[in-house]
Formats: sequence, C-alpha cells, structure tokens
Amino acid sequence: MSIFLLKRLLTLIATLLGASAVVFAVLEILPGNAAQMLMGPDAAPEAVQAMAEQLGLNQPAWTRYGQWIAGLLHGDMGTSYAYGSPVAELVWERLGVTVPLAVLAMAITTVLALAAGVFAASRHQRWGDVGVMGLAQIGIAIPNFWFAILLILLFSVKLQWFSAGGFPGWSEEDGGGLWPALQALLLPAVSLAVVQAAILARITRSAVLEVLRDDFVRTARAKGLSRRAALWRHVLRNAMIPVLTVMGLQFANLLAGTIVVENVFYLPGLGRLIFQSIANRDLIVVRNCVLLLAAMVVIVNFVVDLLYAAIDPRIQAGDI
Repeated sequence: MSIFLLKRLLTLIATLLGASAVVFAVLEILPGNAAQMLMGPDAAPEAVQAMAEQLGLNQPAWTRYGQWIAGLLHGDMGTSYAYGSPVAELVWERLGVTVPLAVLAMAITTVLALAAGVFAASRHQRWGDVGVMGLAQIGIAIPNFWFAILLILLFSVKLQWFSAGGFPGWSEEDGGGLWPALQALLLPAVSLAVVQAAILARITRSAVLEVLRDDFVRTARAKGLSRRAALWRHVLRNAMIPVLTVMGLQFANLLAGTIVVENVFYLPGLGRLIFQSIANRDLIVVRNCVLLLAAMVVIVNFVVDLLYAAIDPRIQAGDI
C-alpha cells in the first residue's frame, strides 16, 4: 500500500507543477494589460508604466512565476489588483458557497443515479428499464443553465417556494443561517445534478448488468440470497469501479463548472469571482482560482484511486 500511495502522491505533485506552468503561460500570452485596465483607457503612458512597476508586471515572466510558486508554498496568493485585498481571503469566502453547492449537487446526483441505475438493471429490457433510460437520455440533452431558468420560473416565480437568486450566508448574524443557505443552494444544485445523474445512471446500469452475469452472483442466488440483497450487497460493490471513476470526474466538473449556474442564480461563489476577475483583467485572481480548481480535480482523482484500492484490493496488489 505504501508504494501504491507514494506513486499516486508523486503523480499528484508532478501534475500540479505542470498545471501551474500551463496556467501561468496561457495567462501571460493573453492580450490586455492589468495596469491599463486599472488606470483607464485615457491614462497617460507614464502613469500606466508606474502602475505596472507597482504591480510587478515589469519583471521577467520566469521571475514572477517563481515568486508566485514560492508564495503559494507559504500560503500567500498575492493581492488582487481590482479588489485590493488578499486573494486568499477572496477565494476562501467564495469557496464557502461553491464547495457546499458542489457537494449538495453530487449528493443528489449519487442518490438519483444509483437508485435509477440499479432499478433499470434489475428490470433489463422491460418497461422500467426503457423508461429510466429514456428519462436519462432527456436529462443528458438538457443544458443545465436552461433547466436552471425553468426551475426559477416554476419554483420561484410561479410557486414562490424559493428565492430566485442570491445567497443569505451561513451565519444567522448576517440574516442567513443553515436552512436559508441550503434553500438558496437547492435549486442550483438540482440544476447541476440533472445532467450528471443522467450520465451516472447509464454508467451504473451498464456496470451492474455486466456484474450480474458473473458466476458469483448465480452462486449467491443459489444459496438463497434474494435478488434485491444480491444487487445491493454484492453486485453494486463489484460494479463500483467504473461508477467511482465517473463520480470523481463529475465532482471535479461540478467544482469547476459552476460559473454559468452561479451567474444565473447570482451566487457569490468561486465561478462568479473568476467571471468578474476576467472582466477586470485581474489575472492574479484568475491564475490562483484556475490552479485551485485544477488542484481540486487532481485531489479528487487521487481520492478515487484510494477508493479503488479500498474496494478492490487487487489494484494495490498489482499496483495498477
């Protein structure tokens, strides 16, 4: 297990270093100037140059890259050009919305997909299977931002059960609280979960059907185990390897893909911060946020690898 874990850790570190270099290089070659954006289009060239020196933009790219990485190793993400406050504080505040939103959406996705996938597999080539897979196909085809607008029209405008947007906060002192905050995140989470649940349900169905054909399932049934117990106790666990792969990718996608939904519901999350920072040419915020999202994706994949080893010991034994 130690060799398996060490190899995965080295891969994680190498991937993060490569991602940081790519993110920095891509943002460097983009057109535009943060100093010009801050000073305005009519600013004198001397004033723009002075602002660029103040921001450190006149230094060579490799020097600024080294300073950025060194700062990250010490927990310093720098200071935002547009907001004038530490980037770490901005990111931490916005993660308080984005991470719970992604977790809630993933929880809804998992419950719906596993139930639908196992149900469809247990009724293979019958009406239950055809109906669930038909709904899943519709779910895959629906854009989440369009479904978000439909949810707002139905539950916010017509029924008035939820607010149409905004986030009250997690603290009761600010007029929010746990329940109001969860209510504000429920519709965005459902809009994100619909497409992901449809995809995961199809993967779950295929994986369960494949395992159902194995000899150990017939043996378990021959020993008197009910079909339902065999499905949930034995079949689903052995079918979880491809399901976990997709779940890991989906959770990473939910973390990185909330920009549109956060703007639809006017949520002060990480996606909205990235959108505003791109508009303000606040590249230091964009750089740190994109690398943070990349790090989340890599860490999620690392956790999925560990779950592989926990579910199927053959993986760490063979050190795949």
